[in-house]
Amino acid sequence: MMSVRSVSLWGGMLCGLLGAATVSAADPWITLKGGPGIGQGRKVVLVSGDEEYRSEEALPQLAKILSQHHGFDCIVLFAIDPATGEINPEKRDNIPGLEALQTADLMVIATRFRELPDDQMQHIADYVESGKPVVGLRTATHAFNNAKSEKFAKYHWQSNVAGYEQGFGRQVLGETWISHHGQHGKQSTRGIPAPGQEGHPILRGIQPGAIWGPTDVYGVRLPLPGDSQPIVLGQVLEGMKADDKPVEGKPNDPMMPVAWTKTYTGTAGKTARVFTTTMGSSTDLLSEGTRRLIVNGCLWTLGLEIPSATKVDIVGKFEPLPFKFGGHKPGVKPADLLAN
Repeated sequence: MMSVRSVSLWGGMLCGLLGAATVSAADPWITLKGGPGIGQGRKVVLVSGDEEYRSEEALPQLAKILSQHHGFDCIVLFAIDPATGEINPEKRDNIPGLEALQTADLMVIATRFRELPDDQMQHIADYVESGKPVVGLRTATHAFNNAKSEKFAKYHWQSNVAGYEQGFGRQVLGETWISHHGQHGKQSTRGIPAPGQEGHPILRGIQPGAIWGPTDVYGVRLPLPGDSQPIVLGQVLEGMKADDKPVEGKPNDPMMPVAWTKTYTGTAGKTARVFTTTMGSSTDLLSEGTRRLIVNGCLWTLGLEIPSATKVDIVGKFEPLPFKFGGHKPGVKPADLLAN
């Protein structure tokens, strides 16, 4: 059984990671240099910035896994308070370093209701419209709340721009914010393969029942748009433990997809692979199966061969805080994250 407790793996892995990390005290991001591995020579930019689910914790750990175990060069970006240089998810209008997307091979995004200025938003739009792959986690379905921007209002989570309804979430990832389908903070999620998808490469090496997280299932509209293909369904559990029983009847009839694939064709005419999961809080990453789902999803979007048992061991010290509004650890600068 996987419970929400701290997971720590020290020693050689941590030393190797720190030797490959580059950051100065003034940098508002962290950079992890990859070594040998399937991702060697490829660059992943991970964009955090949500007030509730601790993406500022989840994405550094995901970057460590991608870098240490698979060779990717990773840059993790954060919501930064410019007055202090500290990570502050409540600061919705500043994610410095988005220009790194200009040379990225993959964007992993886990933002929520960001109101970014046009000069920062331009980098995201350029990346998306270039037709490069995207992985969206949890609140990325409602990544942007920028209705005041004339230039980028179509990315708003409730966009009514013709041809881009419900914005980035619906158009690029496959769904915008709809609802909490399970009871938030009371009913956790077990992921099970969607019918006919048991052999999908993204599920390779994932044992039955191994995908789990304390976050609840999000509601989606069925069917999902376009060529969206549900891969994992979210079984709503009675409680907050991985071995809790499924809730009888609704909301498990029907079950909502919690992970799916789709494509997106940018204005440049190139079509990208997209992987979205409405799981992905920092505490969800304590589950090995959930980590493997996300890492496999990253590999799939890049068209890389997915191993029979992708290595997803926790790197360094990982003690994620419970998800809640106002629950981030204050006083943390990006450089501090490389001390663990």
